[in-house]
Amino acid sequence: MKAHHYSETENFVVSETQATTRTLRGIQESLFAPPRLSQPGAPVETKGVVYTKRWVVDLVLDLAGYRSETNLVDLLVVEPAAGDGAFLGPMIERLMKSCKNFGRPLSDCRDSIIAYELDDARADRARAVATRILSDAGVDESLAERLGKGWVRTGDYLFTATSTDADFVIGNPPYVRLEDIPDETAQLYRDAYPTMCGRADLYVAFFEAALGQLKKGGVCAFICADRWMRNQYGAQLRELITSAYCIEMVIEMHNAGAFHDEVDAYPAITVIRRQEQGPTVIASAGSEAETVSPGALSASLEATARHELQPPPRGLRSALVGTWFKGTDPWPCHSPEQLALLRRLEEHFPILEANAKVGIGVATGNDSVFITNDPNLVESSRLLKLGIASDIYEGMMKWSGHYLVDPWNSDGLVNLNNYPRLSAYFQKHAAVLKKRHTAARNLRGWYKTIDRVSHSLTAKPKLYIADIKSTLDPVLDAGETYPHHNLYFIQSDEWDLEVLGGLLMSDVGQFFVASYGVRMRGGYFRFQAQYLRRIRVPSPQSLGASSKEELKLAFRRRDRLLATRVALEVFGIDKQAMETALGH
Repeated sequence: MKAHHYSETENFVVSETQATTRTLRGIQESLFAPPRLSQPGAPVETKGVVYTKRWVVDLVLDLAGYRSETNLVDLLVVEPAAGDGAFLGPMIERLMKSCKNFGRPLSDCRDSIIAYELDDARADRARAVATRILSDAGVDESLAERLGKGWVRTGDYLFTATSTDADFVIGNPPYVRLEDIPDETAQLYRDAYPTMCGRADLYVAFFEAALGQLKKGGVCAFICADRWMRNQYGAQLRELITSAYCIEMVIEMHNAGAFHDEVDAYPAITVIRRQEQGPTVIASAGSEAETVSPGALSASLEATARHELQPPPRGLRSALVGTWFKGTDPWPCHSPEQLALLRRLEEHFPILEANAKVGIGVATGNDSVFITNDPNLVESSRLLKLGIASDIYEGMMKWSGHYLVDPWNSDGLVNLNNYPRLSAYFQKHAAVLKKRHTAARNLRGWYKTIDRVSHSLTAKPKLYIADIKSTLDPVLDAGETYPHHNLYFIQSDEWDLEVLGGLLMSDVGQFFVASYGVRMRGGYFRFQAQYLRRIRVPSPQSLGASSKEELKLAFRRRDRLLATRVALEVFGIDKQAMETALGH
């Protein structure tokens, strides 16, 4: 670690133990104001902290407009998670230069910065960093100490952010999964920040808090994991932002080397201003961007925002998008080329569900009871051939002999009195079945599966797609099985499903999922219905006979190259444009 911690470290991933301790302590301090904890004899490095490179910090500050050429003395900048001062230190340096540029004494700056830390010991370390920077610059020791103590506050940002209006909120919010936080604590955060839906990470609350703190025209600039831009738990945050704020810039940083250590997330810089939405700069920073000065990077991005065409610096690609997404729609912002191609396809082709149905298989609530390989377990009419993910592992449907123990008929739940073997089987497992949440809500239907079975689906041809995989790989079920909940299905009375399967298995199909979906560790995607429904395809009637035959042949042979060649022709996409959009 370098001597000046402020230029190197920042909280990006927080360990479970540290996150829980800090969160509980922060809420206690906010609600009950306990006495100040004693300072430890020596600082202890926090687990889960990674090292942010200084060029990224300077780039974020530049893009936010926090520059020494501006009168920063009369503006308030907030750092919601100070850590060891990765953003705080450069903020102080810029504030001092601004004072010199505008002839203002540093004593006027006591209300120019607020930085938060939950932990007393780490807050003291941040204060020490601030004091040292000031002292090294020749500031009187007494004034340096007063400013350092005044700028850094021990407290929970999420419970104090609404108390002060800010011109800037800048930093790197903690990345903590809610399941790593005690339920009671997590509920307090959910109650305070309604955008924290589902399995949202804590940084969602930091975004909401920061946005709510901004003055009119104020800016929130964060470097943070970008999953919230596309996945379900970020839907309410996206709706909040698009309803009242302007997305000025999104810079994807997946390969930019923003941190000294590997992090379990794909980061992006977002610059959000409290004003009406205008054009948005979409950019991608690669590994070479680190060799370019932050000033040159920010100047290029700002030139893009002004519609100025000029050669970009090494490692940077950018484009200006005239319109932004609305409501809860995902933001597919991996690269400017990707977004430009995606918007063109969205404008010219209908969604998949215009001529097909996308769904997910049955969730049982207890697979060990409801799924069996025994064809004699209960009455044969109560066994439904079940398709599971491993049945399509090799690209063809090979039923593995699994059955669903089926409690449904066309009228609803079956009467167990009419099926003595089924009744005896369910009674044998009654204790565990009745403990399920779905049974607690419907005691009379304690033997139901979570999802009702639609038996007509079984006999219909359909495409199966596994939930988690590296590539979109649809497999045809000719009408033999009913899907399990780890399979998504596409059924259509208008498509020849082999032709549609050929389109979907092409690089164009992969492009849509890569755009809309969330990439997991190892390069895997979640092929969820919410993403599959948004795929664009031509209408079935618009395809020529030769294209249909070639797509069908490609599907049967699992020939992705042939499928891609035909799909590119059908969609009118240049091969090189597709390769660039996919990041190849």
